[in-house]
Amino acid sequence: MKKLFESYKPDLLATYHLSLPIIAGQLGIMLMGLADTVQVGRMDKGAVEALAAAADANGILINITIIGYICLQIVSPMVAKAKAENDFAQCYFLLKANLWVAILMAVLCSVLVVAFGLNMQILKQPPQIQGLTQNYLWIITASTVPAFIFSAIKSFTDGLSHTKVAMNITWSALILNVILNHCLIHGVGFFPALGLNGAGYATFTSRVYMMLAIAYYTFGTKTFKEYLKVKVKQSETGALIKDILKIGIPSGFQGFFEIAAFYGAVVMMGWISVQHKAAHQVAIGFVSLTYMAATGIATAGGIRVGSAVGTKNREAIFRAGTVALLIGITFMGICGVLMLSFNDFFASYVKDEDVIFLAAQLIIWGGIFQLFDGVQAVSLGILRGVQDVNVPTLITIFAYWGVGLPLCYVLGFVYDLKHIGIWIGLTLSLFASASLLSWRFYSKVAKMEL
Repeated sequence: MKKLFESYKPDLLATYHLSLPIIAGQLGIMLMGLADTVQVGRMDKGAVEALAAAADANGILINITIIGYICLQIVSPMVAKAKAENDFAQCYFLLKANLWVAILMAVLCSVLVVAFGLNMQILKQPPQIQGLTQNYLWIITASTVPAFIFSAIKSFTDGLSHTKVAMNITWSALILNVILNHCLIHGVGFFPALGLNGAGYATFTSRVYMMLAIAYYTFGTKTFKEYLKVKVKQSETGALIKDILKIGIPSGFQGFFEIAAFYGAVVMMGWISVQHKAAHQVAIGFVSLTYMAATGIATAGGIRVGSAVGTKNREAIFRAGTVALLIGITFMGICGVLMLSFNDFFASYVKDEDVIFLAAQLIIWGGIFQLFDGVQAVSLGILRGVQDVNVPTLITIFAYWGVGLPLCYVLGFVYDLKHIGIWIGLTLSLFASASLLSWRFYSKVAKMEL
């Protein structure tokens, strides 16, 4: 065992040091959403309705934009591979191409969000929150362009192992978001009291800041000067855009099928009551926080796997993927214990006793499915490192739509377990996804040609 640990120790340390800033950055992004939920949940009037509306609006936006976010993220392993091959020009070509993909995907996703938002009555949600949901949705949709441009540049800096760049920008944006939330939700000084919409304007402003900050750091300082010397031909950019979309869109749909299943749970909660919907929003905030940390480990794992592919070393690919999975399991296991131990505390910030009671029950189930969520998230990341996207996409369709959503409905409504049944269904879908995706990675690497 000691010899095994010693052989894996360099990989553990390398993945740890690479992933820590990425995890911190991902947590910063999720904390913005959690800050919105907490600060809206502390409103003196209309907090329950505002939380339910935010659950719908965020669900619609995330379901559609997740395709773009993941499409942009797959460039990190590609940049890492190019760097391992000492092809600095290719790194820059990938950055330029990814910026064009960011603009294209932002426009496409925004159009789809607006189209869906205008027809959200098909979801049959409580009618008293529809107008509130739509107004908030239009505001946060405007932040898609700056958010995607930030993600495109972040993929470049992360792929070059400069992971602290995005982390520092994200955490400073979090501070800005919390301050603006306080001012715009409640009305402070000359700021109007805008309630839920105030949180939307705070999010938009923070994301514009993130875009400008990372663009200045990348193009306006000397840090990446050696990568930015090459003149990029339009034909080269066009070819890379096609390559990114070819790999990125199937990868994006992996995220879509998972997030859509979780949004299906939001819709089902609305069929029960507004209180159940608000409780789901509270609980999913904490679960999403740990999930984003797992995606940080997944990104680091994908970068390490991509670098190993660049050196054509099968053993290094195995080690990079295995280490990422071990770190993910350890981290999510700790988070699961915390959720099981302090579920009442995590739910207690809302000013509604019914919502607190329901959310505390759901957080228990969030603690249970943490391990499965971590394994499936990291597995997807390391599979992207070997550019394997089509079979994993089919796996996610089966796990979330073939297993998860049907069980959510059957357990929640046929067996009348309500909110608990819905979250048991989600847990089983994550178990199916984690099992199949981790098996796929080891099967794929054993057979791939180097």
